[in-house]
Parts: sequence; C-alpha cells; structure tokens
Amino acid sequence: MQSIVSPDHPIAPADWAALLRRALTPRLRGVRRILLLPPDGTRANSNAGPITAFLHEWLSSSCRVEVMPALGTHTPMTEAERQAMFGPAIPSSAYRVHDWRRGLRFVGEVPGERVRAWSEGRLDYAVRVEVDQALYEACDLILSVGQVVPHEVVGMANYTKNLCVGAGGPDLINKSHFLGAVYGMERIMGRVETPVRALYDWVVGQLMGGLPVCYVLTVMAGGPPAGFGMRGLFVGDGADTFRAAADLSRQLNITRLDEPLRKAVVHLDAAEFKSAWLGNKAIYRTRMAMADGGELIILAPGLRQFGEDAEVDRLIRRHGYRGTPATLAAVGADPDLRANLSAAAHLIHGSTEGRFTVTYCPGPAMAPQDIAAAGYQVADLATALRRYPPARLADGWNRLADGERVYYIPNPALGLWAAAGRL
Repeated sequence: MQSIVSPDHPIAPADWAALLRRALTPRLRGVRRILLLPPDGTRANSNAGPITAFLHEWLSSSCRVEVMPALGTHTPMTEAERQAMFGPAIPSSAYRVHDWRRGLRFVGEVPGERVRAWSEGRLDYAVRVEVDQALYEACDLILSVGQVVPHEVVGMANYTKNLCVGAGGPDLINKSHFLGAVYGMERIMGRVETPVRALYDWVVGQLMGGLPVCYVLTVMAGGPPAGFGMRGLFVGDGADTFRAAADLSRQLNITRLDEPLRKAVVHLDAAEFKSAWLGNKAIYRTRMAMADGGELIILAPGLRQFGEDAEVDRLIRRHGYRGTPATLAAVGADPDLRANLSAAAHLIHGSTEGRFTVTYCPGPAMAPQDIAAAGYQVADLATALRRYPPARLADGWNRLADGERVYYIPNPALGLWAAAGRL
C-alpha cells in the first residue's frame, strides 16, 4: 500500500497525481487493457471524477482504457452528467454502462450457513453472486476508484463493496442490503467490521480472487477555513489499504455531538439527490443523532422519485416507510417485495421506527401527496427555504432570529452524525 495523508489541509492535485504515478507504474508492465471503476454522480464529492480523468489521460496513451461507473442499482449517467463529473476529455466510446439485471457473469454462491452466522441467526439464505462481465472480459487491470466514508449498509463505504454492489447483480445487492437492515443499521454505520463487510470480503476473496484489482481510495473532509477536499489517498490491493482509509475516515467524517438533536435541517443538492433512495441519507446518517420526539426537516428541491429503479420505486410507493415490523410483514406477504430485498432494506433504513418525525420539503417534480402517502410529513419548499435559507445557515448549530435553535447539515452524504453514547 502507498498513501498520502493530510488531516488538516486538502491534498494538492499535483501531490495526489504523483502518488498515483508512483504507486501504479510498477503494475503496468504487460498491461494492455484497463477498466476504471469509479462511482457515479451520486458520489461527486469523492474526487473520483478528477482522479478518473487523470488516470484516463495518463494511461490511454499506452493502453485501452474503459470507464464503467459503479452504478449498482442507480440510474445510468447521462452524457451531461458524465462530463460534469469526469470532464469532457474522456470520449463517449470509452464508457461502459453497468446493468445490474443483465450482462452479468455468475461466479459462485455464498452458502446459507455463512449468512446465518453473519446475521446471528436472523437470516438463512444462500446468495447467488453475479457481477458485470466487464470485470472479466475487458481488462488486464481494474482500478477501483472511490471514497471511504461512513455508510448505512456496509458500515464504511467502498473497497469490496465497489465490486459487489457497484458492479454486482440482483441477488447479491438485494440480500446484502437486507442483511444489513435486519442486523440493525445503528450496529453497522461507521464501523469497519460488519456482517455486510464480511460478506463482500468473502465474495471477492473466495469467488473473485483472480481479478487484477487495485483500489484507489479517497478520504474527503473539511470546511472553513481550510476548505473541503481530499485528506487522504490510499492505493493498494489488500485489506490494509481499506482499513487505513477507514481509520482516517472515522477520524474525520464522524461528528460526535454532546446532545441529541431536537430539530435538524438537512439540504439535498438538486443535482445530486433526485430520489429518496439517495436523499434518505438525510435520515440514515442522522438517526443516531436525532432525539426521541425530534424533527428532521429535509430540503429536497431536486426530488422527483422514490427509487432509482422503476420496480423499486413502485414497491416503495406501495408499502411506504412504516418501520421494521411492518416491512418484515410486507416481505412475507408480497412476493414482489420478497424478490427485491434491497427495496425492503431501504424501507427499513428510511423509517424512524417512530422515534422522530421527518418533514420532506420537495420541489415541483414530486407530488406532496405522494410524500405523505409514503409515511412522511410534508411542507412547502419555498416556505421552508425562507425560514432555513441554506446560504445563510452555518454547518452545525444555528440560532435563528426568533430564538429557534437548529442544527444544519449541508450534505448528509459527507459523513455521519451521532449523539454521545450512540456510537
């Protein structure tokens, strides 16, 4: 593993580029085909866009370099979205599109007894493992690029998750997400060793061990006065690479609060958060910070749907965010939901289990009655923006003119918030 770490100041592009050249040059001997596996636009703050652009420019002079955003279940990126994240220099012909339902290669099965052990007896099913054919057919070297940050499904994002979910098939995605939800999100978020991490590591180690993968992992953090930026870059092919990045992320990306939040306001950037599947990070990442009986207000100007996938969207609308007991009952009664367990996991993740309320303030593309039917409170966006204008709120605690005290989070994807004693 090679790394560069700067907890207090952003790492300059020239410095991270130099590390990439130094770390990757020995791996290029005999390599003719390279697959870059970065995140999509929902992880625009990962710095994976500039890294991918740099790698393509550097490596394409001597190799065939293709780029396949690790979509998982997300909607494919448009040309405009690709250019916004990766820049205009990468030609359209260099991109591949991952389809989590088609174009897959079966690589094996996770035995049910392993899932039973990881879930502490809560689940007992085998997992069919399929991944995108491009991982096997398009490359001599895979550069898996992405950000390590606290995550609601796996504990700490990236590493083997980028292969298993970002380039994975339906059974692996569905059942791994459900494993995390049933095990308990509060027992997972911000932790390195989790049942879902054990599953992904086992899959890559036991079923995909021959893949020529090198991980390029960023840790992003910061605010005034130094600014937001890359604080760590870790390059390597072993678990030590991920764990070093995760240790830094736990240090920089978890906000530990002295008291639970009675009222929190979270802003969802319209370009980044178009679905509740992504926007509910406002709930996932704050649930350990929210006080019982508190209120979470979500400013969501770009919201236009619940799920990224049409079938998942339909299931979310059918069942709503009713809490774990209701969702588990729905899984037992609805074969469609049972066949889409990642949707069931999302319904559990997006519920407050009755502890606090969620008030969504959607833009014009999402009908207020649909928000209410899904189980949330709903309020007018324009009214909410007048009271809680993002441009005038500080990151963290704010005291409004009338004395109201609120905690403001400008982007929930950048970290994890927890009250004392909950993490």
